[in-house]
Amino acid sequence: MACDTDVFSRHALHRKPNKEFKQSYVSLRVRRLSAPPGSPPRRDLNMKALILVGGYGTRLRPLTLSVPKPLVEFCNKPILLHQVEALVKAGVNHVILAVSYMSELLEREMRVQEQRLGIRISLSHEKEPLGTAGPLALARELLNVDNEPFFVLNSDVICDFPFQDLLQFHRNHGKEGTIVVTRVEEPSKYGVVVFEAESGKIHRFVEKPQVFVSNKINAGIYIFNPNVLSRIQLRPTSIEKEIFPVMAEESQLYAMELQGFWMDIGQPKDFLTGMCMYLQSLRQHAPDRLHTGPGFLGNVLVDPTAQIGQNCTIGPNVTIGAGVVVEDGVRIKRCTVLKGSRVRSHSWLESCIVGWSSSVGQWVRMENVTVLGEDVIVNDELYLNGANVLPHKSINESVPEPRIIM
Repeated sequence: MACDTDVFSRHALHRKPNKEFKQSYVSLRVRRLSAPPGSPPRRDLNMKALILVGGYGTRLRPLTLSVPKPLVEFCNKPILLHQVEALVKAGVNHVILAVSYMSELLEREMRVQEQRLGIRISLSHEKEPLGTAGPLALARELLNVDNEPFFVLNSDVICDFPFQDLLQFHRNHGKEGTIVVTRVEEPSKYGVVVFEAESGKIHRFVEKPQVFVSNKINAGIYIFNPNVLSRIQLRPTSIEKEIFPVMAEESQLYAMELQGFWMDIGQPKDFLTGMCMYLQSLRQHAPDRLHTGPGFLGNVLVDPTAQIGQNCTIGPNVTIGAGVVVEDGVRIKRCTVLKGSRVRSHSWLESCIVGWSSSVGQWVRMENVTVLGEDVIVNDELYLNGANVLPHKSINESVPEPRIIM
């Protein structure tokens, strides 16, 4: 099927009742091409999702000094695409991104993905931080076009996304909203959700309980009926603290427990933990995607364009990106090495993230959640312990204690 000439239109929509915040959308439109392989038939023609991109990604610096967090590659695919592709597989054909930071880069990438996936992608621009509920009010005209429910999710979340099961569960109980919850080992560190085990009906939320009331926490994935928008004003609002408790009191909010792994990957140590979980999920569901052979241990994901030298030991839990070169005798475990980087001979890396186009010298040792930003050079025979190195730096001396290299 031929597609329309690429149309890239901008229009600002201003809400008169509130002059403090202005709405702005970038609407990326192409005629839908063929569905992605493996996609189910489209039965709902107006399924929508809002992804809360927002924020400056400060927790994932120095990587987010170069690209917006949703475009940072997680297991060789931008974080955002893990979510968007799962939504498309569930039948969503309009994805709205609530954005503020580096939106031009997102626009450019989303134009490509919109055409590849055959869906509509819109960008809703926050001029001021609006919290976790305000973006829903900002995108009201895009979400409230029919009576169909819509998904909402935080952009930091990675899991085996249960969108089809969530939609069915939500329709079965017929109330205003459903949140996905996940089990944690230490509930006293979190705000927990107290709900009926059989029905999922939420009774209340308890912040950091000192006695056991629940071990289920909000997983940052929701589905709502459009009438939830009447609860939200166009101002900075917390959906967790201001909207959900009221909905629970009115018996309009239900919980569905997530099966499988879940992680908020918004900071480096959790990014690496999430990578380990994701690779284990691949082992269970798509083992053919993992790399095997002499010198590869456990779950390892390698881009086909990467080059691995002789006598290397790679794994367990390693992701190697496009165009990466790993020279002879290198040891890598529990690391992500991003596109275009080089690890020179006989270096040893554990629990690290190597940023794009960076170079790790010979006989280097890096560990303890060392993170190199884009285009960093680590010279030969150095030791980096928990270093956080900003982009375009050259490291000439060891970093024996965790610190930021400006």
